[in-house]
Amino acid sequence: MDATVEWVSRESIPEQATWNLSGLFASDQDWEELFKTVESGIPGYEEFRGTLSQSARHIKHCLDFDMDCARKLERIFNYAHLRNDEDKTHSGNQQKYEKSMRIRTQWMQARSFIDSELVAIPTETMETFLADDDLADYKYHIQKILRFQDHILSEKEEALLASCAELSRASYDAFGMLDNADLQFGTVKDSEGKETRITHGNFGSLLQSYDRPFRKNVFETFYKAYENHRYTFSSLLASNLKKDLFYSRTRSHASTREKALFDENIPVQVYDNLITTVHENLEPLYKYFALRKKILGLEELHIYDCAVPLVKDFKWSMTYEEAVDKTLEAVKPLGEEYGSILKRGLLEDRWVDRFENKGKRSGAYSSGCYDSNPFILLNYKEDHINSLYTLAHEAGHSMHSYFSRSHQSYVYADYTIFVAEVASTFNEAMLTRYFMDQNPDREMKIYLLCREIDNFRGTLYRQTMFAEFEHLIHKAVQENQPMTVEAFQETYKKLLELYFGEGVVLDDCLNLECFRIPHFYFGFYVYKYATGISAAYALVDRVLNGGEQELQDYLNFLKSGGSEYPIDLLKGAGIDMTHPAPIQTALSTFSRLVDELESLCA
Repeated sequence: MDATVEWVSRESIPEQATWNLSGLFASDQDWEELFKTVESGIPGYEEFRGTLSQSARHIKHCLDFDMDCARKLERIFNYAHLRNDEDKTHSGNQQKYEKSMRIRTQWMQARSFIDSELVAIPTETMETFLADDDLADYKYHIQKILRFQDHILSEKEEALLASCAELSRASYDAFGMLDNADLQFGTVKDSEGKETRITHGNFGSLLQSYDRPFRKNVFETFYKAYENHRYTFSSLLASNLKKDLFYSRTRSHASTREKALFDENIPVQVYDNLITTVHENLEPLYKYFALRKKILGLEELHIYDCAVPLVKDFKWSMTYEEAVDKTLEAVKPLGEEYGSILKRGLLEDRWVDRFENKGKRSGAYSSGCYDSNPFILLNYKEDHINSLYTLAHEAGHSMHSYFSRSHQSYVYADYTIFVAEVASTFNEAMLTRYFMDQNPDREMKIYLLCREIDNFRGTLYRQTMFAEFEHLIHKAVQENQPMTVEAFQETYKKLLELYFGEGVVLDDCLNLECFRIPHFYFGFYVYKYATGISAAYALVDRVLNGGEQELQDYLNFLKSGGSEYPIDLLKGAGIDMTHPAPIQTALSTFSRLVDELESLCA
C-alpha cells in the first residue's frame, strides 16, 4: 500500500487482509431477517409499561426483554456500521447503516419509559426490590439508573428526546461524509516529479519526508481542502455544540461538560487536574521543540518539521505480518493466554481490516459486540511506524473487549470510554519497552525515543490541548457567544501558541486543524486519551516491576468490563485518577525521555 499508488478498490484487497463478518451474519439476508424480527418485537415493550412499580419480578422481566432486544440490535448495528466503513460510497451499505440507526431510534422510543418508571418508585420500595434475588444480576445496573434521578424526565418527555436521536446525529453524519467521502486533498509532486495523491491515510507518512519543500507543500495542500470548506465545517461543529447544550440543559445539568462527566461518574476535578498539571509542565515540551530544531539544523521550526525522523536515512518498513509478530513479542509479559488469543485474532480469525481502499473510513478503531469477536479497522502503511503502534493500540482495545465479554454478563460487558484508552495505550508502552530491551544501536534508540516522545506529545499534550479547546467552545456556546469560523480559529490559535511556545512557527493554516477532528463531535471524549496514557504508563510500571499479584490486578481490570465505575476499576488495578499524581508521573517520564534524547544527540 505505497503512498504513491492511486486509490485501491475494495475488490482488489486480498480476502485474508479483510475482516470476516460472518460471525455476525452469514449473509445480508440473515441481517435482514433479524432486522425484521427485532422491528416486529419492539412493540412488545408496551406489555411492561406501567408495571415496574408492582414487584421485583416485573422489573426483572422487563429488563430481560430489554437486554435481549439491545443485544440483537448491537449485532444489527455493528454489521451495518462495519460494512458502511468499508466503503462510504457504497449505497447498499449506506442503506443498512441508515436502517440500523432508524430502528435504534424506534427502540429508544419504545423503551424510554423504563428509567422514568424506575426512578419514580419510592426509595423504601426500591430498596426492598433490590434486596430480592430476582434482581441480583441487575442491582448495580439499577443503582446507576437511580443515580440519574434528578436528570430523568417524564415518560412523554423521554419518548420525545428518544425520537430526536436521528436528528441529533445529523451534524456528525454530514461531517463524516464530507471528511471521508467528498473531501479531496489533491496531489503533490516531489523533487523528482513523482506525483502523490494525499489521503487521510498517508498524510502522516508524507510529512516524514526529508524533502522540506515537499512536506511543506503536502501540509499546505492538505489544509487547503479544509480552508475551501471551512464555513461548512464551522457550521457543522457549531450545530453539534448547540445539540450538546440542548441535551445538557434539558436534563438539568449545569453544563455540557458536567453532563458528559456525570455519565461515567467522573469528578470534574479529574478534568481540571489534567489541564492544570499539563500547563505546569510545558517547559519539557518547549525543550523538545528546541532540540528538534537544533538537530535538524533549521532556522525556523514549523509543524510540518515535527514528524521528520531525527535519524537521517533511517527507513522504516514492516509488513503487517511482521507487525503482528512484534506486537505479540511485546505483550508476552501478559501471559500465554493473552498472546495466543491475540495471535489467532490478528492472523487467522480475520479480526482486522488491514489496508486503505477507496471510500474506506479513515483512521483506526476497534469494534464488535457481545456476540462477535472484536473487529479492528486499520489503514496500515508499511512505511510508517505509527501503523505498527496503531495495530498494538487497537489490539489492546480488542483484548479488553474480548476479556470483558468472556467474563461478564451482557449487562456489564461494556466498559466506559474513560478506561477504554488504558488497555490500548498500555500495549503501546509495552511495545516501546520491548524494542528498548533489544539493546538497539544508537540510531535505533534515538528513533524509538523520538517515537515515544511524539506519542506523549500527541496523546498527553495534544489531547489535553484538544480537551481545553472543547471546554472553551462549549463554554462559549453556553454563554450565548456566536461560534463563527473566526471564533473557532481564534480560540484554537491561542491554544496553539500556549502549547507550542515561541520556538515553533505556527502557519496560519494550522488554525484550521480544529475543523478536522472527528472526536469533537463526541463531547468531552479526547481528555480520556490523556488520562488514559497517564494511567497506562503507571500500570506498565506496576506490572513489569511487580509480581504475579500486580499482573493479575491488571488482567482482572481487563476482565471487569463495566461492573464498576471506571474510577473504581482503576483503583482496583492500583491507580487513583482523582489525584494528579499519575499525570505528573507521565509528564516526568516525558521530561526524562527528552533529556535522554538530548544526551544521545550530543
